[in-house]
Amino acid sequence: MEEALRLIVPKVVGELSFEIYPYQCKQDLLAKLPARLRGYAAWLPEGWRIVVIVDRDDDRCGDLKHQLDAAALNAGLRTRTHGSGPRVQVVNRLAIEELEAWFFGDWQAVRSAYPKANANIPVKQAYRDPDAIVGGTWEALERILQRGGYFRTGLRKIEAARTIARHMEPQRNRSTSFQIFCAALGELAP
Repeated sequence: MEEALRLIVPKVVGELSFEIYPYQCKQDLLAKLPARLRGYAAWLPEGWRIVVIVDRDDDRCGDLKHQLDAAALNAGLRTRTHGSGPRVQVVNRLAIEELEAWFFGDWQAVRSAYPKANANIPVKQAYRDPDAIVGGTWEALERILQRGGYFRTGLRKIEAARTIARHMEPQRNRSTSFQIFCAALGELAP
């Protein structure tokens, strides 16, 4: 996700400066986030915002979002869910089901990166709604790319994220969770 965000975020917020602090996995983020947010609460400048993005995987959206919001609120930070306008300090967003759903949402970017991938994927029933792909989006992406002759020994996620994100255009992405993420970033940009 880090590699994709480094390329996608500037397409949404322009020249706004940002930094990404990755975690080993979702469990690592959820375990360490409360302490990190308490640390930020002690010094966060007025114009700065924190955006937390995590894969939903198989978690219930409401439960995961509540957990993220609770970490921010317990640290004394105002969330987008519990505030509005310039007073918001933390925006929590979920990639539904995983980052790779965002790639399915911009299949043109996938095809630009991997031209031999099946061009008809967006019209197939199983892939019409990128956020509703069943059985794991990274696994589905891997299978499709392998059928096109790529990643025979397994999907190299960082390489694929970097390569696909380079071609992504936020405004054409069909993933609802991606559009919600972009809208939240757009609200933060001056």
